[in-house]
Amino acid sequence: MYDEAGEQIGKVEEIFVDVDSRQPEWIGLGTGFLGTKRVLVPVQGAELQGDGVSVPYAKDHVKGSPDLDGDQITPETGHDLYAYYGLSDGRGEASKSNGEQQTVTRHEEELAVGTQQVETGRARLHKWVETEPVAMDVELRQETAHVTREQVDQPVDDAELGEDSVEVPLSGERPVVQKQTVAKERVGIQKDVATDRQTVEDEVRKERVEVEGDVDEA
Repeated sequence: MYDEAGEQIGKVEEIFVDVDSRQPEWIGLGTGFLGTKRVLVPVQGAELQGDGVSVPYAKDHVKGSPDLDGDQITPETGHDLYAYYGLSDGRGEASKSNGEQQTVTRHEEELAVGTQQVETGRARLHKWVETEPVAMDVELRQETAHVTREQVDQPVDDAELGEDSVEVPLSGERPVVQKQTVAKERVGIQKDVATDRQTVEDEVRKERVEVEGDVDEA
């Protein structure tokens, strides 16, 4: 037996027929090492191809079919097999009995948006020294000398005539420059949080279910 891709699944071991119609329904074959695993494939859809039989299923799907206990297929096992291969049981019923139905689950993607903390920039304080000229006015006091004269007309005893001189020191102020460091301003960086709204656009996929055939939708 070969799958839909032409890959060999296993060796045909037996054919199961319906006890009422005597029509073949299932093909039993051995798979795995030395054909030790026993699986069933529906005759429906099987075709003769060369030296074997081709079925419209993948090899892994066939190998995963429900297990068969014993040499007969019970109604429960038959329903499970038909449901597994997505086929009708031939009596107008669904693959499963007791009002059960076959279903497909529709999925779709939803967009989930979150936030991630990333570095968007840097703020830095840098201090340097620059030199600028400064001019300040200062008042300086300076002693000066001027001559005063006073008329004296009186006799002087023991006066000696000769040379004489008087020296008077003169003083003045000169500018003295001193520098001192004074704190003038304290500059810092404080972080605030500003909230902005941004629209994120993407694409999401949705599964759609289309009903075909003679089916009445509820």
